[in-house]
Amino acid sequence: MTEIATREQDALPAEQQPTTIPPTAGTTALMAWAQEADLAYQMAQKLANTSFVPATMRGKPGEITAAILAGAELGLKPMATLKSIDVIQGTPALRAHAMRAVVQKQGHEIELVESTSQHCVMRGRRKGSETWQTVRWDLARAALMKLTDKPEWKKQPQNMLVARATGELSRLIASDALHGMPYVAEELEGTVHAEVVPERAPLNITALTAPAAPAAGSEPVDTEYTVTRDDTTAGDWDQEAVDTSADWPETAQPGGAA
Repeated sequence: MTEIATREQDALPAEQQPTTIPPTAGTTALMAWAQEADLAYQMAQKLANTSFVPATMRGKPGEITAAILAGAELGLKPMATLKSIDVIQGTPALRAHAMRAVVQKQGHEIELVESTSQHCVMRGRRKGSETWQTVRWDLARAALMKLTDKPEWKKQPQNMLVARATGELSRLIASDALHGMPYVAEELEGTVHAEVVPERAPLNITALTAPAAPAAGSEPVDTEYTVTRDDTTAGDWDQEAVDTSADWPETAQPGGAA
């Protein structure tokens, strides 16, 4: 049937021949990317439960696939990617050493001028440029951003200062090399941009509807209340009217038989 249809199509006049639209460069590139994604997913399924995968992505082949594809755009091989990209509160970020490697691979220059536990000075320049950009990070600057109280800053301030300087300098001289990942993982982790929010306890209907606890120092209130003759205000109870009332049934008169 296909051969017959082809002959019939060939027999049509030129103006009646069906128009074949060649794929565009974008379509071709997208098809190639889809094939790469499929291969990356197969690879991710095999690696998902190994110790080579970061804990945040372990057991998640979809996350691993996305990381591998993102790393490929940065020029990183799959296994190097898994040791270079962290996902922090849903935001992918390069580790500081990986960001320097990506920038330097593109031909840009980054130099560590001075580094102590109190301050860090780095400089860099774009490929082909003669102008150096200098970045300085110190504990005073970190304190203004309320970073120095965080655990990692207390344990290894020197490394955190280097990481901050790396991120800022890389964005200054080679933001185009970072492909949508402009922050280093150390910048996001533990900062207001990716603060770890404690998990809230599930709602408990019993707890929500329970009576409120009395305020500190206040006397407990007894909600059980019984009306007795002593509770009435003086003059409210007229015993004579009760004794002479004709409205009381005989069996229900005060003092009568029940």
